Amino acid sequence: MQIGDVNISFLGHAGFLLEFNLKKIYIDPFKVSEGLPKADLILVTHTHFDHCSIADIEKVSKEGTTIVVPADAQSKINRVKNVSMQVVEVGDEIEVYGMKIKTLPAYNVGKEHHPKKEGWLGYVIKTDKFVIYHSGDTDNIPEMKNLTGYGKKGSNFIVLLPVSGEYVLDAEEAADVAHMLSPDLAIPMHYGSGVAGTIEDAQKFVELCKEKGINAEMLERI
Repeated sequence: MQIGDVNISFLGHAGFLLEFNLKKIYIDPFKVSEGLPKADLILVTHTHFDHCSIADIEKVSKEGTTIVVPADAQSKINRVKNVSMQVVEVGDEIEVYGMKIKTLPAYNVGKEHHPKKEGWLGYVIKTDKFVIYHSGDTDNIPEMKNLTGYGKKGSNFIVLLPVSGEYVLDAEEAADVAHMLSPDLAIPMHYGSGVAGTIEDAQKFVELCKEKGINAEMLERI
């Protein structure tokens, strides 16, 4: 899907490919298709196998690919040859390829699958033409309120939210987050891979968003 000067492709589960300024930026590639373009940058939200998949990172990386990770993913990424690694923590901001990438926390409230103490991440990717928020594996957390201003600036604010429930937001909770953030577009994730979540969860999210006046769309997997 082309939005302004960025193309967003859904890779399945919580994985996405962003194409901007001739650069390829992957987020959490997992069970990806063959033949995808090689990555300039890979963002990893946390160490769980369906988000930090070494087989998939090796499939899309090339010599010189930069992989951005939370601290506890270092040992896994060290197994990937000929790449560079940048370790970040919550609240960090890096600038690369004309983008500012800020890390936000991602954690569960009242569940133990993604403890806040682990320091796992969501990412906000910003340019003067768009803002993309990939929430990582999370519930509705107070820190999300810091993003509410983006939806009022008319600058192509896109949110990527999990909808599977159990480990993360369910469809109704995710629709509530979308309503709070008021993005230009909300896209469901964390479904359809056999790990958690179904296409029906994603469809429900889209329907609920539209009922709340939020533009939402499922992306076909590439």
